[in-house]
Amino acid sequence: MDADISAATLAREFRAYRTAFEDITAKAKERFEQSRWLDVQEAGSARLSLYKEHISMAVAQFANAGSPIDWPALKRAYHERTKHWPDAELAETYYNSVYREATNDQAVNDEEMFIASLVAPPDAVTHITRRFEPATGVVDMVRDIITFFDFSLPWRNLDQDIGNILRSLAEERPEIVRSEALSVDIITSVFYRNKGAYLVGLIRYEDLTWPVALPVLNDDGRLYIDTLICDEDEMSVMFSFTRTYFMVATPYPRALVRLLHELLPNKKISELYASIGLFKHGKTEFYRGFVEHLNNSDDAFIIAPGIKGMVMSVFLLPSYQTVFKVIKDRFPPQKNTTHEEVRTKYNIVKSHDRVGRMADTQEFQNFSFPRHRFSQALIDELSAVAPNAMSIEGDRIVIRHLYVERQMTPLNMFVDNADEADLRSALDEYGNAIKQLAAANIFPGDMLLKNFGITRHGRVVFYDYDEICYLTDVNFRAIPEPRTPEEEMSGDIWYSVAPNDVFPEEFRRFLFGKRHIKQLFNDMHGDLFDPAFWRKLQDNLQQGYVTDVFPYRRKKRFKRMQKRV
Repeated sequence: MDADISAATLAREFRAYRTAFEDITAKAKERFEQSRWLDVQEAGSARLSLYKEHISMAVAQFANAGSPIDWPALKRAYHERTKHWPDAELAETYYNSVYREATNDQAVNDEEMFIASLVAPPDAVTHITRRFEPATGVVDMVRDIITFFDFSLPWRNLDQDIGNILRSLAEERPEIVRSEALSVDIITSVFYRNKGAYLVGLIRYEDLTWPVALPVLNDDGRLYIDTLICDEDEMSVMFSFTRTYFMVATPYPRALVRLLHELLPNKKISELYASIGLFKHGKTEFYRGFVEHLNNSDDAFIIAPGIKGMVMSVFLLPSYQTVFKVIKDRFPPQKNTTHEEVRTKYNIVKSHDRVGRMADTQEFQNFSFPRHRFSQALIDELSAVAPNAMSIEGDRIVIRHLYVERQMTPLNMFVDNADEADLRSALDEYGNAIKQLAAANIFPGDMLLKNFGITRHGRVVFYDYDEICYLTDVNFRAIPEPRTPEEEMSGDIWYSVAPNDVFPEEFRRFLFGKRHIKQLFNDMHGDLFDPAFWRKLQDNLQQGYVTDVFPYRRKKRFKRMQKRV
């Protein structure tokens, strides 16, 4: 097939994908204003599935052509067609995905793929922001920011919102004393997620800058500002790898991510692309960043510390905040699952609302590492437990199927070394994580502490997915009362147990070994040991109730301040 014709075909399929992606994204405002929360979740899943669908259509067109593809020529022709597009970097990733699919995941090849991007960075980001200044006072400036956006719904009490914002700003940024030196750059696109709409930007004061976000909520058809976020750590939590992707309409993803990186310089570019739903390009950026890190470091990959899993072998590079997970060839009898079922459960997490409590993952095929960077202990480990997943090819080690996640401290290790205050906080977070996952229709299955991690922000996150299931598929039962003295004295289970039966009373026994920790957790979250608690959550889910999920601490919400207005 002629390279120019092939490039035109591929470019057309890419534009069809982007149009479908933006169509779903553009309807986020309508779903938010109409409080169609179940539709919000369905739209997120539908948008995720678009990429694979359009890749398959593009590959099918090449296959139907019946002639071999000159990939280097196609790459050059495709680049000429797409290099000036505002989303040209996404076009490169789309090409790479088609290449990998069409060639059955051949090894990466810079002559035939866009391993290094050929796209120039954006010259400026001012076209995606609007600057606001207090020409007639800060009250009018804040009012102008809020009313700039074309929400169709009325505001519940705009004056009250403005007062709350300015009081909170004065408390959190007391260094702002001269209003004439203040300005705010606001991104002109609204960030939608779950039940919230977020106005995001940058506060400038003299030579200081802070990120800013104003979460907008819908109260039965009336809007209000829920809080003010103007701290990098708090904003980082909002864009966390544990949360559902934002819906934010923009034809300029490069410019948007560049600005977000200015707001959150400690966030990886790959995570920021993923946070706005462009997870495939996030994967591309991860790979590029990872290769760059390898070229500028010399430490060895090692077996991850902590209790080894029965399903996954996990390793890491100490200088890089990432873990690499490989499905083992065989599982012990108590793990009644298959490789395909494990992969299916990881895909569930990808498409489900993660409510800030499940780590996002990237999935790779035939991922190549330099052999000399692997410790011998790690090579021995992978050779023993996952020989079918790993091959040594000259000076490279190739993992045929790999998951990548952000590194966290395993919760069991954190608890073992925590002082009393940190222990209480971690246990409370652990209970909240289980409850929020359950409210989002996720049952972790294996709730041992080793399957949870704690982030640098102190949040507890679930990361071991081989036993997760939907909460509505579980049958929560109370342990039956013994009917005879023999049953009461029996050391064995004397009642029938179906595969989906769960007995919450048993959690108290196996989750914690130390009596002190067990009592602390019972005082905080003892309701988790009651089957009625879980059944109530199931009833809520079956009635279509969608839980409120806030990417900020509840104590930050303005409702306490409203009493003083």
